[in-house]
Amino acid sequence: MRAAIAIVLALSAAGCGAAHRAGPTEPLPPGVRPVGPGPRYQPRLGPQRVRDCRPGLGGRVGVHLELFANRFVVIFPAGIGTRPPRHGLGGRIESARCYGPLVTIDPTGLVLVRSGVRATVGDVFAQWGQPLGAGFRGRVRAWVGGREVHGDPAAIPLRRHAEIVLEVGGHVPPHHAYTFPSGF
Repeated sequence: MRAAIAIVLALSAAGCGAAHRAGPTEPLPPGVRPVGPGPRYQPRLGPQRVRDCRPGLGGRVGVHLELFANRFVVIFPAGIGTRPPRHGLGGRIESARCYGPLVTIDPTGLVLVRSGVRATVGDVFAQWGQPLGAGFRGRVRAWVGGREVHGDPAAIPLRRHAEIVLEVGGHVPPHHAYTFPSGF
């Protein structure tokens, strides 16, 4: 297992671990994790080499990644797997020059995988331009569907409607399910 990992977020439409930016004295609702402080917890898109980039989003299946560092949420940026120019509204990518096999169109942890593509968690980080070792150190633990997975988290396959939780530097009880948007 890798010694360190860049961690990203999951906002849940079903209330499954939504992230929240609380003020210094504002209490968090039960089950909600705060977004970590500073740029380490809100990484931007790195240099990307988008291969097999197509003009439209096309048929996709959804996979949900919830990722935590030191018990904080780390934001997963919109635009992974897309080429500029990108146009967005409210943090969501509405259009891009083209879309690769793995994309994020909003910062919710929802990864859209082109139908028929076999990919892993490691492929998401590679597409993002962030190695599975950037920023955080410690033992990486992984869960799929609420069950702990042993081994290299980069090797976890991205399967339709999988709920994948990665964490380093403390335990956050993993969710076993996610409510996917219609069509994914």
